[in-house]
Amino acid sequence: MTREDEIRGRVAAAKTVVVKVGSSSLTQPSGHLDVQKLTRLVGAVAEARLSGARVVLISSGAVAAGFGPLGFESRPTDVATQQATASVGQGLLMAQYEMAFARYGLRVGQILITATDTIQSQQYRNARRTLETLLDLGVVPIVNENDALASNEIRFGDNDRLSALMANMVRADALVLLTDVDGLYTAPPKEPGARRVSFVPDIRTALESVRVGGSGSGVGTGGMVTKLEAARIAAVSGIPCVLTAAQNAGPALMGDPVGTAFAPIKHRGSARRLWIKFASQPRGTLVADDGAAKAVRGGRASLLAAGVFEVSGDFSAGDPVWIDNEAGEHIARGLVSFDSEEIPNMLGRNTDQLHRILGEEYAHPLVHRDNLVLV
Repeated sequence: MTREDEIRGRVAAAKTVVVKVGSSSLTQPSGHLDVQKLTRLVGAVAEARLSGARVVLISSGAVAAGFGPLGFESRPTDVATQQATASVGQGLLMAQYEMAFARYGLRVGQILITATDTIQSQQYRNARRTLETLLDLGVVPIVNENDALASNEIRFGDNDRLSALMANMVRADALVLLTDVDGLYTAPPKEPGARRVSFVPDIRTALESVRVGGSGSGVGTGGMVTKLEAARIAAVSGIPCVLTAAQNAGPALMGDPVGTAFAPIKHRGSARRLWIKFASQPRGTLVADDGAAKAVRGGRASLLAAGVFEVSGDFSAGDPVWIDNEAGEHIARGLVSFDSEEIPNMLGRNTDQLHRILGEEYAHPLVHRDNLVLV
């Protein structure tokens, strides 16, 4: 059985590590950016970088940094004002990061990302190549969801989930989630009798005895639930994870017994497939007949038009979709090769029929096996 000291040792020895920090760990209660908190965080990250690790920093805080200077007493609730506030706050946030890392002789690079930027294969490869080049150059990439442009319909939703996906993208050896709570507790920490869980060997079963609440911060969007989802994504991706308070960033990166350590539960899989599985919400559904569903479940077959009898949703080629069986159960998700309005004329036709009736450009799978992930 995997031991806690082994997992923490892997975090300390990580050659590439993703560190995520939330808004509440970077701001004052009033919503203004707390430069002292940011400076302490940078000190811990810089120490890891100067010790030889490649570090990607996933940083929330754009909206939180912006709403104070713009005169708002609390975080705006409407999307347009949030986006405008993020536009102002992101510049303030990066200016502070640049100055703080410069004290250690380190350069930073800004990456603003959206779900639609990376769900299609070409954009995914571009993002991965840019991050790898920054890391090879010794730069600390600072990544945030592009809150100024992202819509509620298509977004990662929180930087916890984004951090786990980015850990996949850069093939990280460890993920460190920093928050305002020192780890996972058996109940909300303010409740009597709540105990910190130091080690989770298998997140799939260990959380049955744990009760968590939502976001306790007025400046962030996540909560313990989103952090556990990030830890789960990391675990099934073969990546060890530590969840702890932001002030423990240094000890966490050094492998000290702070916060909660989560052991990986699978060997590392394909980063591309993991991205398809977790990156964004499907925009539609393809319903497969029993034969096609069985072939897809086998793990080696593409989804062909001949085996699909129903399509729903409004999507474009390259968007993620559910693949359901006849009982309405999700069996897979994947990137569809055609627009939703093109598919009805293709349903039930084999490859020869598609080629003869609709043309060569339609004689292809609805979802190629390379872009398909079982659920």
